[in-house]
Amino acid sequence: MSPHVHPPKRETFDVAARTNTDPKGIVRAVDVYEVHPWGLYMARPTPGRAQFHYLESWLLPSLSLRISVFHFNPGHERAQDFYLDVAPIVVDGEVWRTEDHYLDLVVRTGTGVELLDVDELFASVREGFLSPEAATTAVATAVSAIDGIAANGYDVDAWLAPLEMALTWRAA
Repeated sequence: MSPHVHPPKRETFDVAARTNTDPKGIVRAVDVYEVHPWGLYMARPTPGRAQFHYLESWLLPSLSLRISVFHFNPGHERAQDFYLDVAPIVVDGEVWRTEDHYLDLVVRTGTGVELLDVDELFASVREGFLSPEAATTAVATAVSAIDGIAANGYDVDAWLAPLEMALTWRAA
């Protein structure tokens, strides 16, 4: 079955306004933003979502990654600790923008990492939504993350520690 082909999903994180505009243009209030020299932390509720009720994310521009923790509702739990989106990030003052380049990684701490949506990446190139160069960069980003996470015992924190990126999470 071929994947649903769509343009890259774009999101806006406006620190000053304390909002997150999702790919459908829906503006959502953000509970917490924390800006660090190496990234942006965001925490917000996810009203109307059956699967999860709260979302925490770190945007890491130098790695072109968004690392998220989903707080799942009962009956919708997934075997994952972290969800990584390959997404180049542009910072313009207090506004951060991401463009999801289809590839995702699911990390199970101490166990493994799984690469998802390769078919979507290839389909997006075929349909002209993403250039071959951008797709090549996305693959290199994903491979680098997989290598780093695997080399550190499938531990995201251990992988990021030498880069002085200490991720913190709030339980919701």
